[in-house]
Amino acid sequence: MPRVKKIAVTGASGLIGSALVAQLKSDGHEVQKIVRRPVRTSDEVSWNPIKGEIDLQALAGVDAIFHLAGAGVGDKRWTAAYRSEILNSRLLGTTTIATACEQLQPDVFISASAIGYYGETGDRSVSEADRGGTDFLSIVCREWEAVADLAPSIRTIKLRTGLVLDPTGGALGRMIPLFKFGLGGKLGSGKQWWSWITLHDQIRAMIFLMNSKIEGAVNLTSPNPVTNQEFTAALAMALKRPAIFPAPAFALRAVLGGFSTEVLGSKKVIPKVLVDNKFKFDYPHVASALTTLVE
Repeated sequence: MPRVKKIAVTGASGLIGSALVAQLKSDGHEVQKIVRRPVRTSDEVSWNPIKGEIDLQALAGVDAIFHLAGAGVGDKRWTAAYRSEILNSRLLGTTTIATACEQLQPDVFISASAIGYYGETGDRSVSEADRGGTDFLSIVCREWEAVADLAPSIRTIKLRTGLVLDPTGGALGRMIPLFKFGLGGKLGSGKQWWSWITLHDQIRAMIFLMNSKIEGAVNLTSPNPVTNQEFTAALAMALKRPAIFPAPAFALRAVLGGFSTEVLGSKKVIPKVLVDNKFKFDYPHVASALTTLVE
């Protein structure tokens, strides 16, 4: 029987974090949620990433730390102030956790990143060995990953996560109501590649990585990326609704501002590290994934 581990998680209230905490607890592990507000329960640990403060005593003996906290890139328009918040929330928080890891000496430090690292890839497939892009989110991811390396004595994994699919939140959660009313369709040209993963496989992959010897950057995406047109067609079929109302690029730019580049941009990302290490996806294909998710 696997050893019970003491595992700490930042961003535990988010889409990925809450699912991760639930699964770790189900597996029998002791989970500590690292929170910015005053602690309310015995399984919470306080921190202040802006001040670089964290309760090290409460985290003593921790085996693994998942760092998932950071301002959401799709939550608000990208004003200059919010761009600064996107970057600084990641740099300050990750610096605080990485510095704590050097003192706490867990077996592994698993820090969030994103496939935004690669920038615009067009029709070109990229894997972990490929260089990063030059746009805003590429720079954010590069600096974010750099501060995760401030714990050089700890096995560190940087999760380059793609489009996480779950009906309760994220992009899919926003798209389902539109499609149910027959108002869905491709975004922009529809030719842009979307590199996706179900929340179910995301959590499985994170726990797989925790229990492995893998380190460095890891793409968390399905091995079968699809174009936006293929994605929207599969979602429409899963919901048994038409997909005849495309959203033109100019309208998306007007509504979403800078974040529109993430919706209209193309990222064809392959999870080479996971595949090479024999991780088995439960949902490798988008049609079956979406059919299951919207049931």
